[in-house]
Amino acid sequence: MNPLEPTPEHGELRDAVRAVLARHPGHAAWAPLTARVGAAALAFPEEYGGLGCGSAEVAVVMAELGRALSPVPYLGSAVLTAGALLAAGDREACAEHLPGLADGTVVGALAWAEAGGWEASDVTARAEPEGRDWALSGTKRYVLAGPAEPSLLLAFARTGPAAAPGGDPATAPRVGPGQGLGLFELTAPPAAFTVRSTMDRTRPLAELTLDRTPARLLSPDGAAVLARVRDLACTALAAEQAGAAARALELTVRYAKERVQFGRPIGSFQAVKHRLADMYTAVESAHSLALAAAAADAAPDLAAAAKSGCSEAFAYVAGEMIQLHGGIGITWEHEAHEFFKRAHGSARLFGSPAAHRERLAHRLGFHARPGDSERVTANG
Repeated sequence: MNPLEPTPEHGELRDAVRAVLARHPGHAAWAPLTARVGAAALAFPEEYGGLGCGSAEVAVVMAELGRALSPVPYLGSAVLTAGALLAAGDREACAEHLPGLADGTVVGALAWAEAGGWEASDVTARAEPEGRDWALSGTKRYVLAGPAEPSLLLAFARTGPAAAPGGDPATAPRVGPGQGLGLFELTAPPAAFTVRSTMDRTRPLAELTLDRTPARLLSPDGAAVLARVRDLACTALAAEQAGAAARALELTVRYAKERVQFGRPIGSFQAVKHRLADMYTAVESAHSLALAAAAADAAPDLAAAAKSGCSEAFAYVAGEMIQLHGGIGITWEHEAHEFFKRAHGSARLFGSPAAHRERLAHRLGFHARPGDSERVTANG
């Protein structure tokens, strides 16, 4: 069977998620998605209350969440937090937390990025031993949040070379991605958990302040955990972007059929047809990239390619949606502005398209080696 070909079960899952999102707008969809559909439990092992599926099934859910621009904490809780727990390999922590994450009664968040960016080497939050446990200090940004403070918080922090006092990335020494990085579970509330106003109001993001916050170490190999989580996150987000781009195209085609100018629907004009055809090509390309990454269980190369390609495809389609709606989409009175802002916000999440192309090029060995430029010049 072609792994890129959706199965009948995928179609049933898609229809179930779409029906819930249509019936329960906004955050109200979380309870029925988790309790009735079992969406959060899809990629969890059965021993922890999951359904034993994989990235392909998660991609089906994410595509539907993208179509609806849903704010539910699926990506932050069921993908990032659960993925980090499983990658860490702490069976005690998995047994304690995964069943609650699976049924939606526990909402988790992963504190990962800082002011410097999304790379492991950008982490400057520090962890200091305190008895048998640890104390974390620093500031985390862009934490995917739900309607309330999450009941389970995981964070990456340095256990090796000390970061600058206060976790200031401007004065912190640059360190290697695997140098003293650990994954921690906060065992007490952080000093502050503040949901920030962002360009995209459909995706809540929070800032996390740690001030000697008690925590326990889940994995001393935080670099390996972060690498796996990033691939899972990029694969899931690519599916969301592909789904949102497809919906933006559907809405634009519908408008082009209804909007009459010079006595005929604007969709009948050749110039508009060409632009819609280009949007369709971008949507199908994004869909193929997202499916390929999900079918490969978030393999690093495909995850990077999908995040880069789907980010740019969605941004392009959302921009064309604005233009073909006559520019009305830049106002709060029209839903096109939400697709536009989600597109540009999600493009920066987990790293920019350019950053993922750079990551892919590095993995494939496309970077120039010392002396290459001299050899090229010498050989004409």
